[in-house]
Amino acid sequence: MVTNEKKDRQAETRRAARLMKRILIHFRSQMDEALRPQRVTTAQLQVLYAIRSEPGASGAQLARSCYVTPQSAQSLLKGLEEGGWIVRVKDKVNDRILVAQLTPSGEELIETAEKAARVIEKKVWKDVSDDAVGTLNAVLEQCLENLELES
Repeated sequence: MVTNEKKDRQAETRRAARLMKRILIHFRSQMDEALRPQRVTTAQLQVLYAIRSEPGASGAQLARSCYVTPQSAQSLLKGLEEGGWIVRVKDKVNDRILVAQLTPSGEELIETAEKAARVIEKKVWKDVSDDAVGTLNAVLEQCLENLELES
């Protein structure tokens, strides 16, 4: 038999998950709107960040880093290349693999996105104390660790 205490905890943990998802949806929507003049999406931006943090990564590695399918990653990379934000060259070790590199335009785009993100983040965290943010981060890290242990 499920007690009221367990029902309350279950309701609150599900509420927390829904709130996290809503925050992410709003954040992404506002980022997409801010990036619309540059004709880039947050998904493409995520790939740019991955390229910057993992220079020389293959399309498959970028797909894993960005939590998308390899086919989606290839589509995103193609759009980034057509936009002039990246160039793809043959890997020095395996010439069958193309690796992506940021162009100066890609670096500028990341800087533009960072400015937009800071504006949105300021709204998100308004009136939230540093202690509360630290506590939230600890809780989320524990939740993530719990999920990763089972993977």
